[in-house]
Amino acid sequence: MRLGLALGYWGRGPSPDQVELAREAERLGYDSVWTAESWGSDAFTPLTWIAARTSTIGLGTAVAQMAARSPTTTAMHALTLDHLSGGRMMLGLGLSGPQVVEGWYGRPFPASPLTATREYVDVVRQVLRREAPVETDGRFHPIPYRGPDGTGLGRALKSITHPLRPDLPVLLGAEGPRNVAQTVRIADGWLPLYWSPSRPDAYGPGVAELPEGFRVAPMARVKVCDDVSEGLLSVKAMLGFYIGGMGHATRNFHADLMGRMGYAEEARHIQRLFLAGRREEAVLAVPDAFADEISLVGPRERIAERLESWRKGPVTDLLAVAPDRTSLRVLAELNS
Repeated sequence: MRLGLALGYWGRGPSPDQVELAREAERLGYDSVWTAESWGSDAFTPLTWIAARTSTIGLGTAVAQMAARSPTTTAMHALTLDHLSGGRMMLGLGLSGPQVVEGWYGRPFPASPLTATREYVDVVRQVLRREAPVETDGRFHPIPYRGPDGTGLGRALKSITHPLRPDLPVLLGAEGPRNVAQTVRIADGWLPLYWSPSRPDAYGPGVAELPEGFRVAPMARVKVCDDVSEGLLSVKAMLGFYIGGMGHATRNFHADLMGRMGYAEEARHIQRLFLAGRREEAVLAVPDAFADEISLVGPRERIAERLESWRKGPVTDLLAVAPDRTSLRVLAELNS
């Protein structure tokens, strides 16, 4: 099982420690480092900054939001960074949800998310293969654009820049069973938001049909500490925000996933508290058991024991979220 460092997205401002943490991960033999975006910092700029200060570690977006850019723009970012880094780029994409797509990007959330995702990946692949000008009569991503409000003057184009790797890996963040099944068919890897080694069936039958070389790269909070309950507080804070606030009361993919993982009533309770403005209560309402099974928290011996269950399943890459230097090193030692 390979190890990755998941740096996520910025909060109020950039962390002064991110580059040095990435360099430490590279020194320890980590395979990859990943950045993300929500509605603040973008995913590609910090990753480029890190690329310029490292030499061997893989570089991934987990995830770049599809609504933020047209698929050709995203492909341009990926092929550019792949060249600048000497072939280290991995493109992780995610559709996000209606709250972000419509509330931040000012675009309609696609009526058929699976179709929109499939079209997006197809355009990115066309750009990277550079076999012919990019053309698609897609419902959500038609290229060239031929809509009634256009000029009709657009023509199919082929990237001026030759991509370094036409097979640059494309991974998808997917939560629902149908989305996961499609990801297995059209992508090179999957970025699960939560992963419980004891509940792979929560993602549907697609998990049992993974092709050779397919990456399964879940993120997990890693924290070496004596007090498990205290160590889980940061996990519960993240879960409280995602389940309570990252979506509408009637449409929240993260809450739906928590329900499929056996905590449906708890997810609804967290949502009610969060949406009522009782955020601290929402965080505390996250069951310790749920936070614990999707993370690696506690003394070194406990983490070593639990790591074995991650190795036995389909996970190929464990992306460590927010580790301090000690936790980063211990995880590397335990996985060696």
